[in-house]
Amino acid sequence: MKPLVIKLGGAVLNNAEALNNLFVALQQVKQAIVLVHGGGVVVEDVLSKMGFVSEKLDGLRVTPKEQIPYVVGALAGTSNKLLLAQALKSGLSAVGLCLSDAGSCKVSAMDPRLGHVGEATEGNPALLTSLIEQGHVPVISSIGIGDDGELYNVNADQAALAICKLLQGQLVLLSDVAGVLDQNKQLIAQLDSALAEQLIADGVITDGMSVKVKAALEAAAFLNSAVALASWKDPAKLASLLAGQTYNGESVGTQVSV
Repeated sequence: MKPLVIKLGGAVLNNAEALNNLFVALQQVKQAIVLVHGGGVVVEDVLSKMGFVSEKLDGLRVTPKEQIPYVVGALAGTSNKLLLAQALKSGLSAVGLCLSDAGSCKVSAMDPRLGHVGEATEGNPALLTSLIEQGHVPVISSIGIGDDGELYNVNADQAALAICKLLQGQLVLLSDVAGVLDQNKQLIAQLDSALAEQLIADGVITDGMSVKVKAALEAAAFLNSAVALASWKDPAKLASLLAGQTYNGESVGTQVSV
């Protein structure tokens, strides 16, 4: 059975009840699990305390050289270990990693305007495959290391896409929103590439959600199966989603397909 790659938005780290509900749901999943996470709320808190102003460009966090040590600490350090602690507490045999451990992903600079923001592509699956086969749950931060030896902040949705491709697994992108919303703020249950392009062009899908949708579309095309964009907020719906089931006869979140 293909592993289930789950991307977690960082806001869940500030919600102890939601975090506990998530790991209760994960214990019911019958397939191998890989967690890929961001930690935007932790990053923003750290940067603010250090006197930095954090900016975004096209939904991606601008990460100047002077900020990258703090971003790495927030993501590969605090955020990763908070998730690892919850995973271990819930009885999962979890291992904390970053994208570049054992060459799992190749990371390179994306755009000079973004500073130390990287783009991840699939690399060597040996480490993750071995961990999964031994029953471990990889918990992967969206920090990567380039061939130039530099540290890079990778958008977590794009990082999850790279891991999904690497393992040819299923993909679920979780955040604090129910899914993709239309111009009337109503949930879009099914989203294909044509509708997504139209909504992006119309300015309905913007910024971070645009990044998520593009990652989901790329994964759906690669895997030839739908990718879910959903929320971690509702325990019952979350449990149904992660178990591969509908909730009251309806799919959970937005199902993205080509």
